[in-house]
Amino acid sequence: QERNETLFIMLNKIFIMGASTGIGKALAIHYSNKNIILGLAARRLDLLEKVALECQNNNATVHIFKVDVRKKKTCIYAANKFIELANGIDLVIANSGIAGKDNLFSGDSKYVNKILNTNILGVTNTILPFLPTMKDQGYGIIAGISSIASFLPLPNRGGYSSSKVAIRRLFDSFRPILKEYGIKTITICPGFIDTPMTEKMTFKPFLKDSNNAAKAFAKAIEKGKKTYIYPWQMSWLIKLTRLIPQKIVNWFLGIVKYNQH
Repeated sequence: QERNETLFIMLNKIFIMGASTGIGKALAIHYSNKNIILGLAARRLDLLEKVALECQNNNATVHIFKVDVRKKKTCIYAANKFIELANGIDLVIANSGIAGKDNLFSGDSKYVNKILNTNILGVTNTILPFLPTMKDQGYGIIAGISSIASFLPLPNRGGYSSSKVAIRRLFDSFRPILKEYGIKTITICPGFIDTPMTEKMTFKPFLKDSNNAAKAFAKAIEKGKKTYIYPWQMSWLIKLTRLIPQKIVNWFLGIVKYNQH
């Protein structure tokens, strides 16, 4: 037990999926220093190379992988290769995800399905290849980026909201099993973070900078939080929505819908 707790301070073999922009990029830069071996993965190799260079300038050892999280084989390859290069794994962060409208009257389910496939299967494709090694080691941490949308369903964002609920439930289900093998399971639920995903939204209550968010997420991971909602104002907002009539909640969430470009 003492060994596992120490790992929250001594993490140095870290793999981040979705590291080319936004929260993933901010986490990569936050963790980068001379004692860190980073595995950074994303679809857009050009952006990933820029993030890697910034992390290398902070004296981190960096390995990059071009990965589409919807394709299981590329995720397995990246996981196995990083474990080989780093001689193990301490922390995996499943951050890759997309947002978008449901387009309910398009007559085509492709819009919702693309989000579900990326955000749910992308998480399982990212994390599961690392678990056998973590089991053999007797330690490790997996962290998944969910969203406050898993508590507050956004209008015309059913695919996105439900995918984030799925991440929380997956991790809640994994947690007691993985705990038996010394593997910690952490779900992070951000509110509005200043990233490319939110740049077209005009209504962004409690908006936070991605670098400050990364620091907060890293601290939550270090402390072993089970489910971490950020920022703290969002925790109170979620509690408030459980106390007021649903029609008022729907009206409030409608503001988010109608104030987007």
